[in-house]
Amino acid sequence: MLSTVVGALVMGLIFNGVVDAGIITDSSKFYGLMSVPFWQHLIIGSILFGAVFMATDPVTASQTNKGKWIYGFLIGFISIMIRVFNPAYPEGVFLAILLMNVFAPTIDHYVVQGNVKKRMKRLKVKAA
Repeated sequence: MLSTVVGALVMGLIFNGVVDAGIITDSSKFYGLMSVPFWQHLIIGSILFGAVFMATDPVTASQTNKGKWIYGFLIGFISIMIRVFNPAYPEGVFLAILLMNVFAPTIDHYVVQGNVKKRMKRLKVKAA
């Protein structure tokens, strides 16, 4: 849950930074949602509902601890991107959850492989 909120806040901060830097002007079609304060993205739509009740589904979510953080962060990150860049689909939380449910096994696979490599290095150091 916390990682989803962190991902949404990071994406909101990035968009606010882009607007503050002058990269996106008020004549751009993306200016409206990019200029929204980063914390308001949490209360505008259903991102908190999705983070608390839908992204935490134990069957489809990532199973490793590190994978859960990556999974949640990317849900928040992608949901704000969908909200800003796709005016036809203003609430991107559920699409982001669906996309990350597809990639959850891949995230777990790479997290487990990283742990295996770390343990193999540790084993080689002890054996030497």
